[in-house]
Amino acid sequence: QRSILVEPHPTSTLYKGGAPQTQAKMKIILFTSTYFLLLRQSLGFIPINYELQSVPSVSVSLPASTSTESAADVSEEDLGLTPELEKITNAFEAIGDDKLRYKQMLYMAGQLPPMDPAKMIPENKVIGCLSTVYVDGKIVGENGEIEFTGDSDGLLTKGLVALLIRGLSGNTAEQIQKVDPAFIEKAGIQSSLTPGRNNGFLNMLATMKKKAMELEASGSTDSTEQSSSSDDGEEEAGTGQPMYDGIMATLQKLKPTSLELTDVSHRHAGHAGMNGVEANESHFELSIVAEAFDGLNLVKRHQLIYMLLGEIMPKIHALQISALTPEEFSARGE
Repeated sequence: QRSILVEPHPTSTLYKGGAPQTQAKMKIILFTSTYFLLLRQSLGFIPINYELQSVPSVSVSLPASTSTESAADVSEEDLGLTPELEKITNAFEAIGDDKLRYKQMLYMAGQLPPMDPAKMIPENKVIGCLSTVYVDGKIVGENGEIEFTGDSDGLLTKGLVALLIRGLSGNTAEQIQKVDPAFIEKAGIQSSLTPGRNNGFLNMLATMKKKAMELEASGSTDSTEQSSSSDDGEEEAGTGQPMYDGIMATLQKLKPTSLELTDVSHRHAGHAGMNGVEANESHFELSIVAEAFDGLNLVKRHQLIYMLLGEIMPKIHALQISALTPEEFSARGE
């Protein structure tokens, strides 16, 4: 079967039941076999013999000009997509039907290679997901390219894991950090997710970004090994201030050229909102300079730091941050 494209001239008159239609329309009819053959050829998506409902026709009014902006109008460059993630996003966006996108996610879940049970450990568990999710990574390329593995006991969640693994693997930590989670809206997948699953997706991406940074910082080929060695290092040295020591040790993963952390808790003793927070380690001022911030705006730099300090942040009251690249630091004459 072949796709049929009927595109009347905008000035022509269409007739339906003998009555002229003043609005010219373009109707694109996509037959199931042709549609999925194209996807299969480009990305290995659902094969032709996969059981599907009929593909609906799409009717588009002419002229097609519009001034409404949406997530779909955002460029791949703005979203910081990797080459593979850009292909996946465009393919999902082109499907144009939520039910078919949902079925595609389930198909991708079924194609995800099994994860080594030995990697399904607490260090690789994604916190904040409705389903149980594990992700792990290792460096496989000479330039620090990372390969991810993962699994989930929820079928749709497993599809999201498969999408992220496929889209992020083969890229460096720097490339992975630039990915904006808003790509899921451009792809049209977000409409198939409950708020809980959407939060789970955000946590999955954040965890994979964190693991990528840890791998790059350590030079280790395995993120699980890095996590263990990092914990050992924290136990070997310290100042007797657990929050201070934890922040300083964790931020070493960014390979800072300058790192200063000041405990200013004494300035806030007795302030409201201090319940449950140790008075001597509640407020900190952080100044950090690192190449890892290059290409990231202020918000994303702070998000990166918060992500790395994920288990520490709930234990302190406030962290004031100054995060600069070496070039920005030099330009200030500091």
